[in-house]
Amino acid sequence: MLAASLLWGTTGTAATLAPDVGPLAIGAGAMGLGGLLQALIAAPQIARRTAVLRGHRGTVLLGAVSVAVYPLAFYSSMHLAGVAVGTVVSIGTAPLASALVERVVDGRRLTRRWMLAATLGLLGTVLLCVAEAAHATDAASTTGTLLGIGLGLLAAATYALYSWAAHRLISRRIPSRAAMGAVFGIGGLLLLPVLALTGGPLIASWTNAAVGAYMALVPMLAGYVLFGWGLAHVAASTATALSLLEPAVAAVLAVLVVGERLPAAGWAGITLVIACLAVLTTPAPTRPSREGPRNVAHHHDRPAHTASAAQEQ
Repeated sequence: MLAASLLWGTTGTAATLAPDVGPLAIGAGAMGLGGLLQALIAAPQIARRTAVLRGHRGTVLLGAVSVAVYPLAFYSSMHLAGVAVGTVVSIGTAPLASALVERVVDGRRLTRRWMLAATLGLLGTVLLCVAEAAHATDAASTTGTLLGIGLGLLAAATYALYSWAAHRLISRRIPSRAAMGAVFGIGGLLLLPVLALTGGPLIASWTNAAVGAYMALVPMLAGYVLFGWGLAHVAASTATALSLLEPAVAAVLAVLVVGERLPAAGWAGITLVIACLAVLTTPAPTRPSREGPRNVAHHHDRPAHTASAAQEQ
């Protein structure tokens, strides 16, 4: 999950290297082509699980529509509010959205550790947003930042939904490659019309084409393959919380590569995000249980029936 987040953190900076390409084209090209490649690679597994996937077609379609909406909202958010703010809002609020989905749909109880980590991560997110919004120089800039934040919240909601959908499929004995390939493949198909309408600049120069190829192959294809493997072992709310590494990486790259300025409050926000990751990833101390050999500590973090799915990767 952390490796996937590290790759995703490079997307905003990579997008700035092709300034002639609009956010809709970048989003549709990256997620659309990356999703179709995932489906192509997973085609044998999808074919063997077609009947099972049809039985969960509502979950598959919910995930696919969320996959299609997410990149359009995410890259538009970064375009309007800046790389740091767009990434931080989109990813930073996703754990809360994911927890809400799991609480309402699955009735899942959240641990104190998760709540502490989410609190640290959200505080870090707020600090980063405040630090960036303080740089707004006029009303138009402020309006753009606020609109970008709104689109970031939409991206967070759709990110949480497709994470939950993929995790639910994996927990139903569907291998992660088949589940991710089906969800992202259909999502990629939904993005093709957007790519056809807006993607002309992607082939206008070698630089633009290289940026598009990198986005599709590295953060989207490789990143989401890693994400699928991670979802076979952790709950969706934990996965989205671990992905809080992405906005921290994006903010640092925005400063070092893009030239965005980040004040002290922004660096404090990044520190809190890193603290959130430390809380989530530090192994919990094991305690002897009087209830027998049942592993209570990891009951909520590893869904039932996922071991056999993970072995098929």
